Amino acid sequence: MEERRTSIFENGLIWFGAAVSIAEIVTGTYLAELGFKKGLLAVIVGHIIGCLLLFFAGVIGGKLRISSMEVSKLSFGKIGGLLFCVLNVIQLVGWTGIMIYDGALSASEILGGEKFNFLWCIVIGALIIVWLLIGIKNLGKINTVAMGALFVLSIILFVVIFKNGDFSAKVTETMSFGAAVELSVAMPLSWLPLICDYTKDAKKPVAATAVSAIVYGVISMFMYVIGMGAAIFTSEIDIAKIMVKAGVGIAGLLIIVFSTVTTTFLDAYSAGISSESIYSKVSGKMIAIVTTVLGVVLAIFFPLYDITEFLYFIGSVFAPMIAIEIVDYFIFKREKDDKKFDFLNLIIFVVGFIIYRCLMKVDIPVGCTLPDMLLTGVLAAGVGALRKKA
Repeated sequence: MEERRTSIFENGLIWFGAAVSIAEIVTGTYLAELGFKKGLLAVIVGHIIGCLLLFFAGVIGGKLRISSMEVSKLSFGKIGGLLFCVLNVIQLVGWTGIMIYDGALSASEILGGEKFNFLWCIVIGALIIVWLLIGIKNLGKINTVAMGALFVLSIILFVVIFKNGDFSAKVTETMSFGAAVELSVAMPLSWLPLICDYTKDAKKPVAATAVSAIVYGVISMFMYVIGMGAAIFTSEIDIAKIMVKAGVGIAGLLIIVFSTVTTTFLDAYSAGISSESIYSKVSGKMIAIVTTVLGVVLAIFFPLYDITEFLYFIGSVFAPMIAIEIVDYFIFKREKDDKKFDFLNLIIFVVGFIIYRCLMKVDIPVGCTLPDMLLTGVLAAGVGALRKKA
């Protein structure tokens, strides 16, 4: 029986769901300090950088028909690549907790107070598990209805916020332009270790990857702009208070709950895929459900409200990782490797990680992801050329 492949439309729908996210809106509120025009430019520049990287990463897994973490094993070795599998599972559990926390906090704020937080954590967690049980290849019609409704509600929120907003006011510029670009890059960058988990099943992997990156980029920018404009207009950075002030309480509640479910489902699902790369005999679906339960526990018992350092950590790990993978695949055509460890690439990764952390202290107009990846990529290409020659 021929394995079912996902269509271009289904892949676009998956990444539409990833972008319609409370996390994008919340991150957008941070950019309000720049003012609307400079903030918008930072959002566009950051997403162009991030989504180009998302495309190149997705093409590798799509063409080779392997998951993101199996791609890492090509560059770092069968055992060396497990480092990134473990780091990816950790970041996905973290993301699951953060998303459930933000969704529950905002939902309870709209409906009457923090005493309902734990209840909303459980409700959102249960809905995510329902999505997981339905399965990535059977979500087409459900996702179409859910995404259509979410997008309509998001447009309503956009119109309400922007209709009477004065976007020339409240500009403090305490954040540098480079830092704003980096926060815009960080969100698509956080999906780099996941995208192959979906493009590997696509009928037309290159086209599906292109559509995925474009759809995610456009909708993510839209959500960033909603958050940024709302923060300028309402002088609030709490998304629930923004929605209450904008007068879209119940519609806002639906956006929060279902956008949290459709986005966090991808995190939990990919945690299962990555776990299978660590130990092939585990059930990916069961690990995904366990990840969701752990996320609910984290959301109930830990305050997960500030994600900026978490985003920077993701960037410092996965930017040099993907730079090395891109060089290996597109320049050196590496599609198979039986090594247990690729020590040279692991050393280059550590150098790239250190470079990223150092660049964080420098105000660079395009952020630190792009220069870090260029430096890491040049180093990887030079070492690869010497290795090939030898």
